Amino acid sequence: MQKVGTILSKFNPVEDKYISREFQAYGIYLSETLGDYKHKALYIRLAKTVPRAILEKALSFVKDARANNKAKLFMWKMKELRTTPQE
Repeated sequence: MQKVGTILSKFNPVEDKYISREFQAYGIYLSETLGDYKHKALYIRLAKTVPRAILEKALSFVKDARANNKAKLFMWKMKELRTTPQE
């Protein structure tokens, strides 16, 4: 998880004029990390509705794996984490 100060220090008002909330920045970060910038609205919605711990776990799983389609693997792992009860 990133600190708010870190996100604000990277914020460029000319380039990022449509990003006004933290979950929007995190959704864009997810789409860039997964190489799926075409579906950035989906990742923004996930960042808003899904608990951040689940997204972080799924993202770290994908970063460690060697996959051809990281976005598909991310969605699978996120679904698996959401259906299993958390301890």
